[in-house]
Amino acid sequence: MKKEILRMERVTYMEQGNTKLRNFNMAIYEGEVMGLVPMNNLGLDAFLQLLQKNLPLYYGYIYYRGHMVNCWGKPNQEWNRISIIQSESILADDMTVADNIFVLRPGFKKWLIQRKILDRQLAPFLEEIGVDISAEAYVSELTHFEKVVVELLKAVVAGHCLIVLYDISTFVSDRERIWLYQMVQYYASKGISFLYITAHYEETKQLCGRTAMFTNGRIVKYLYPQNATSDERYLCRRGGFEKKLREKIEQHAKEDKKGTVFEMELLYTPKIQGLSFTVASGECLILQDLDNRIFEELLEALSGEGKPESGKMRVDGKETRFRYDRRVAIIQEFPAKRMLFPYMSYLDNLCFNLDHRLPGVWRSRRMRESIYREFGGIEEPGLYQKGVNKLTQRQKYDLVYGRILLQNPKVVFCMQPFHGAEMPLRIHICELLEMLLDKGIAVVILAVSLADSLALADRLIKIKDGTNYVECSREEFEGLPDNVPWKSF
Repeated sequence: MKKEILRMERVTYMEQGNTKLRNFNMAIYEGEVMGLVPMNNLGLDAFLQLLQKNLPLYYGYIYYRGHMVNCWGKPNQEWNRISIIQSESILADDMTVADNIFVLRPGFKKWLIQRKILDRQLAPFLEEIGVDISAEAYVSELTHFEKVVVELLKAVVAGHCLIVLYDISTFVSDRERIWLYQMVQYYASKGISFLYITAHYEETKQLCGRTAMFTNGRIVKYLYPQNATSDERYLCRRGGFEKKLREKIEQHAKEDKKGTVFEMELLYTPKIQGLSFTVASGECLILQDLDNRIFEELLEALSGEGKPESGKMRVDGKETRFRYDRRVAIIQEFPAKRMLFPYMSYLDNLCFNLDHRLPGVWRSRRMRESIYREFGGIEEPGLYQKGVNKLTQRQKYDLVYGRILLQNPKVVFCMQPFHGAEMPLRIHICELLEMLLDKGIAVVILAVSLADSLALADRLIKIKDGTNYVECSREEFEGLPDNVPWKSF
């Protein structure tokens, strides 16, 4: 008989009068690796909060390791021994690996820390999963993948029976993800359960015995790898997302691309070793970093924040220095958080990069309001007077991409544009990228995973060890692995 690790029974949870989960049911068994694909993010944050902390329920019961830990009539506000591993690490950067795993865990009561003993205690855990990470290394020195491994070991050492892996593919490379899958399967064989959350069913098929489809605070269907045919039929019907995406891909493929507008030649930094690429007007290029190590230095070189050791950058055929250039735009990861000024109005955020085209834009409010009226895609009349904090997520993305469109650059570098976005928002991001491409602006997507990024891509360059590894044209995408989302399009 299967042993339940987690059971959520008829859970209804509300926040400030808004229902986040309604009649929610879920069971995860010992040693199971279960997938969860959110078709939208409504209720997902509430679900993750309830896993870790027993917040007051409107109705329902939650059981963990055979004990009722939360009940609608008797909330205890205590924390459950459940780990969530995601892009934002919970590790202390200024402490060593051993300190994070042993010293910071609940129940550690020693006054004197003997590092040699901690190192000896950590060694068997590293050996059994075949990972070579120094116990004395500081977390700030680790790669993204190594941080994930340390968080995994921290959860295992702390005795957590359920570990959640949330959107791992967006910051762990394909090769590293294979190693991680092997670790997950190893610990699952020892009775530890896993919940793998991703936006794409193609990923869960590689690892999970079953996958729950989550939407509007409920699980609407379970998919199983052995029922591949019926599962694919269901996925083709989900919200019409694939149909919309297919139409955009076919339309973009028919458009003509013009001459080269941006060229990078033999760029060298401490981690980049001779990177070269070109991109044409209206072309979408993906740079996939197989090691997830170069993008930070690449963006620093493009923005002028970091000085490369050598290399040349050309815009419209003319060489330019590595400095802030309005002809080269950068859309950061999580742009709704990182690229907007919360204490400025919508209108001022929209015009932020426009003074090089209209020098008097900051002296004339009438000019800014005129720009707002002429700017397409704005439906709400009083929107420009709102503060950024009052905007929806979709409106924030419209604002960021609208600012870039008004800036009118020759090329836009987008750092993992789909990271953390729910499925409807991913489709909208495709529309925003298509808007830039239709204006003749070249788009370079910097990605670790190919999920979603292939939707509008004309070419793909895989980068290994900081230099060009493999280049694929659109006709050669058929050679990509079968588990890549949208590959069949």
